[in-house]
Amino acid sequence: MSVLDGIFAKAKENPQKVGFPEGTNEKMMQAAYEATTEGYIKAVLVGDAAELKALAAERGYDVDVFEYVDINDEAYKAELIAKYTALPDTKLKEKALNRRMADKLQFAMVMQAVGDTEVTFAGIDYSTGDVILAGMSIIGLNPNVDVISSIGLCEIPNWEGSEGNLLAIGDSAVCQNPNPQELASIAISACETMQSLLGWTPRCAMICYSTDGSGIGELVDKVKAALAIAQERRPDLDIDGEFQLDAAIKPDVAAKKVKRESKVAGQANILIWPDLNVGNTGVKLIQTFGHANAYGPMLQGFNKVVCDCSRGAPVSEIKGNIVISAVRAAGLK
Repeated sequence: MSVLDGIFAKAKENPQKVGFPEGTNEKMMQAAYEATTEGYIKAVLVGDAAELKALAAERGYDVDVFEYVDINDEAYKAELIAKYTALPDTKLKEKALNRRMADKLQFAMVMQAVGDTEVTFAGIDYSTGDVILAGMSIIGLNPNVDVISSIGLCEIPNWEGSEGNLLAIGDSAVCQNPNPQELASIAISACETMQSLLGWTPRCAMICYSTDGSGIGELVDKVKAALAIAQERRPDLDIDGEFQLDAAIKPDVAAKKVKRESKVAGQANILIWPDLNVGNTGVKLIQTFGHANAYGPMLQGFNKVVCDCSRGAPVSEIKGNIVISAVRAAGLK
């Protein structure tokens, strides 16, 4: 059974409400329809309700499968605004929020913020920047993190690590050159993401070209500083380093290079890259030479689960990412 099979089974146990502000898009509607009819989620299409129903019927779908939310429903909008502005620490006031909610993506995120949905899923018609900016201003950052980042899950054939053939890696998509505070945030977010998605006990390694001081330089200093911040912020999480890749995932190498006790060395299930140069190259090496399936990238660092998908992704991949997002949201509860 692949990792996706297990995640799909988990989603069926507790289907979450997912808001789709891009329901008019044919691929997005199909993915939402399949994920709902197969019992993984409950899809809520956000936009012009009459248009969405007409499109669903035109495309041959059972229109009753979806829930429809009309952004022109002034009574519901007023209800959402009242709930949102009553939330603690909200920065947006009624007038500004009312203007923003003319946009389907931001309307959907307000629904999520007040608990009417558990996930907002977009990224085909809206850009990654649109999704991240709306998420930061409406959903907000997790108080334990400083930056939005991403995590990916690799399923690597013919490799046996501490989680079988699975390995989580990040950030490979968002943060170009994180400073120590941001790098610490990425590590913390990655641990929380994998706990909510797969129930892992995180063993998170901060990756570098140095293992426990074997190398020197600015990059080593940055990783060491990030490690200290992460450990101070979240002493309950097993985050360790700085480790070279082999020392992080191979017990025999860790035994030679790490001359101290570590719950992470040699058995890491999460790798945190020092920057995007390493992260982007690393994931492509794993895919190209390790023939791995890489799921994601999953955005992380928000107060709730916010998702961005690739514009060129096929329906099957979009559906997989929808289900992954729903399971993350259920895990965070």
